[in-house]
Amino acid sequence: MLPGIRKSGNAYLARHNMEMSGSGNNVSVRQKPGPSNSLGKVKFLFPNEYNIYLHDTPSKGLFNESRRTFSHGCIRVAEPKKLAEWILRKDSSWTTAKIDAAMNANKEKYVTVKEKIPVFIGYFTAWVDSAGRLNFRDDVYGHDAKLAKLLFGK
Repeated sequence: MLPGIRKSGNAYLARHNMEMSGSGNNVSVRQKPGPSNSLGKVKFLFPNEYNIYLHDTPSKGLFNESRRTFSHGCIRVAEPKKLAEWILRKDSSWTTAKIDAAMNANKEKYVTVKEKIPVFIGYFTAWVDSAGRLNFRDDVYGHDAKLAKLLFGK
Protein backbone atom coordinates (compact mmCIF):
# COMPACT_ATOMS: atom_id res chain seq x y z
CA MET A 1 0.00 0.00 0.00
CA LEU A 2 2.72 2.47 0.92
CA PRO A 3 4.18 2.76 -2.61
CA GLY A 4 0.68 3.36 -4.01
CA ILE A 5 -0.09 5.97 -1.35
CA ARG A 6 3.26 7.70 -1.88
CA LYS A 7 2.70 7.79 -5.64
CA SER A 8 -0.98 8.74 -5.82
CA GLY A 9 -1.90 9.84 -2.29
CA ASN A 10 -5.63 10.37 -1.84
CA ALA A 11 -6.38 8.96 -5.30
CA TYR A 12 -4.98 5.58 -4.23
CA LEU A 13 -6.97 5.66 -1.01
CA ALA A 14 -10.19 6.58 -2.83
CA ARG A 15 -9.66 3.91 -5.52
CA HIS A 16 -9.33 1.23 -2.82
CA ASN A 17 -12.10 2.63 -0.57
CA MET A 18 -9.56 3.35 2.18
CA GLU A 19 -9.08 6.08 4.73
CA MET A 20 -6.08 7.26 6.68
CA SER A 21 -6.19 8.53 10.24
CA GLY A 22 -3.67 9.80 12.76
CA SER A 23 -0.61 11.96 12.23
CA GLY A 24 3.16 11.84 12.31
CA ASN A 25 4.49 8.35 13.00
CA ASN A 26 1.14 7.19 14.35
CA VAL A 27 -0.83 6.78 11.10
CA SER A 28 -3.18 3.94 10.27
CA VAL A 29 -4.91 2.99 7.04
CA ARG A 30 -8.10 0.96 6.89
CA GLN A 31 -10.45 -0.15 4.19
CA LYS A 32 -13.95 1.21 4.66
CA PRO A 33 -17.00 -1.08 4.60
CA GLY A 34 -18.46 -1.92 1.23
CA PRO A 35 -18.67 -4.64 -1.43
CA SER A 36 -14.95 -4.51 -2.26
CA ASN A 37 -13.73 -4.72 1.34
CA SER A 38 -11.20 -7.55 1.56
CA LEU A 39 -12.81 -8.71 4.83
CA GLY A 40 -16.16 -9.08 3.11
CA LYS A 41 -19.44 -8.05 4.73
CA VAL A 42 -18.79 -9.12 8.31
CA LYS A 43 -15.99 -9.86 10.73
CA PHE A 44 -16.21 -11.68 14.02
CA LEU A 45 -13.93 -10.30 16.71
CA PHE A 46 -12.97 -12.33 19.75
CA PRO A 47 -10.39 -11.66 22.48
CA ASN A 48 -6.90 -12.90 21.63
CA GLU A 49 -3.40 -11.51 21.88
CA TYR A 50 -2.67 -11.99 18.15
CA ASN A 51 -5.38 -9.71 16.71
CA ILE A 52 -6.85 -12.66 14.78
CA TYR A 53 -10.51 -12.72 13.84
CA LEU A 54 -12.91 -14.60 11.59
CA HIS A 55 -14.18 -12.78 8.50
CA ASP A 56 -16.12 -13.00 5.27
CA THR A 57 -14.41 -12.51 1.91
CA PRO A 58 -15.50 -11.14 -1.46
CA SER A 59 -13.16 -13.73 -3.03
CA LYS A 60 -15.38 -16.79 -2.53
CA GLY A 61 -13.42 -18.76 -5.17
CA LEU A 62 -10.44 -18.96 -2.80
CA PHE A 63 -12.29 -21.67 -0.84
CA ASN A 64 -11.82 -23.99 -3.84
CA GLU A 65 -8.03 -23.72 -3.70
CA SER A 66 -6.04 -26.54 -2.15
CA ARG A 67 -3.54 -24.06 -0.69
CA ARG A 68 -5.39 -21.25 1.05
CA THR A 69 -2.73 -19.08 2.65
CA PHE A 70 -4.05 -15.86 1.12
CA SER A 71 -4.87 -14.02 4.34
CA HIS A 72 -2.58 -12.25 6.80
CA GLY A 73 -3.32 -14.69 9.60
CA CYS A 74 -7.02 -14.12 10.02
CA ILE A 75 -9.50 -16.85 9.14
CA ARG A 76 -11.95 -16.67 6.23
CA VAL A 77 -15.43 -18.03 6.90
CA ALA A 78 -17.17 -19.80 3.99
CA GLU A 79 -20.70 -19.09 5.25
CA PRO A 80 -20.54 -15.95 7.41
CA LYS A 81 -24.30 -15.33 7.39
CA LYS A 82 -24.93 -18.79 8.85
CA LEU A 83 -22.27 -18.16 11.49
CA ALA A 84 -23.87 -14.79 12.35
CA GLU A 85 -27.28 -16.45 12.61
CA TRP A 86 -25.87 -19.13 14.91
CA ILE A 87 -24.04 -16.62 17.10
CA LEU A 88 -27.17 -14.44 17.41
CA ARG A 89 -29.66 -17.33 17.65
CA LYS A 90 -30.57 -16.54 21.29
CA ASP A 91 -31.24 -12.85 20.58
CA SER A 92 -34.77 -12.67 19.12
CA SER A 93 -34.18 -9.12 17.90
CA TRP A 94 -31.71 -10.45 15.30
CA THR A 95 -33.81 -11.97 12.54
CA THR A 96 -32.39 -13.28 9.26
CA ALA A 97 -33.69 -10.15 7.55
CA LYS A 98 -31.98 -7.88 10.11
CA ILE A 99 -28.70 -9.79 9.73
CA ASP A 100 -28.95 -9.45 5.93
CA ALA A 101 -29.63 -5.74 6.25
CA ALA A 102 -26.67 -5.20 8.59
CA MET A 103 -24.31 -7.21 6.37
CA ASN A 104 -25.34 -5.23 3.28
CA ALA A 105 -25.59 -1.74 4.79
CA ASN A 106 -22.06 -0.70 3.75
CA LYS A 107 -21.53 0.89 7.15
CA GLU A 108 -20.11 -0.46 10.36
CA LYS A 109 -22.32 -1.83 13.07
CA TYR A 110 -20.82 -3.35 16.20
CA VAL A 111 -22.81 -6.08 17.90
CA THR A 112 -21.78 -7.33 21.32
CA VAL A 113 -22.81 -10.88 22.05
CA LYS A 114 -24.33 -11.18 25.50
CA GLU A 115 -23.28 -14.77 26.17
CA LYS A 116 -19.60 -15.66 25.88
CA ILE A 117 -18.82 -18.21 23.17
CA PRO A 118 -15.55 -20.10 23.48
CA VAL A 119 -13.38 -19.98 20.35
CA PHE A 120 -10.79 -22.68 19.73
CA ILE A 121 -8.46 -22.48 16.75
CA GLY A 122 -6.62 -25.63 15.70
CA TYR A 123 -3.67 -25.73 13.31
CA PHE A 124 -3.13 -29.13 11.73
CA THR A 125 -0.55 -30.11 9.15
CA ALA A 126 -1.58 -33.79 9.22
CA TRP A 127 -4.96 -35.43 9.86
CA VAL A 128 -7.16 -38.31 8.83
CA ASP A 129 -10.29 -37.29 6.86
CA SER A 130 -13.76 -38.83 7.08
CA ALA A 131 -12.83 -41.41 4.39
CA GLY A 132 -9.87 -42.62 6.47
CA ARG A 133 -7.25 -40.99 4.20
CA LEU A 134 -4.14 -39.47 5.77
CA ASN A 135 -3.72 -35.84 4.68
CA PHE A 136 -0.62 -33.63 4.88
CA ARG A 137 -0.31 -29.90 4.28
CA ASP A 138 2.65 -27.54 4.22
CA ASP A 139 3.50 -26.04 7.59
CA VAL A 140 3.28 -22.40 6.52
CA TYR A 141 3.91 -21.09 10.04
CA GLY A 142 6.86 -23.37 10.84
CA HIS A 143 5.23 -24.84 13.96
CA ASP A 144 6.18 -28.44 13.14
CA ALA A 145 9.90 -27.63 13.15
CA LYS A 146 9.59 -25.85 16.51
CA LEU A 147 7.68 -28.80 17.96
CA ALA A 148 10.21 -31.31 16.59
CA LYS A 149 13.03 -29.32 18.17
CA LEU A 150 11.25 -29.31 21.53
CA LEU A 151 10.41 -33.02 21.36
CA PHE A 152 13.52 -34.42 19.73
CA GLY A 153 16.14 -31.71 20.19
CA LYS A 154 16.60 -31.39 16.42
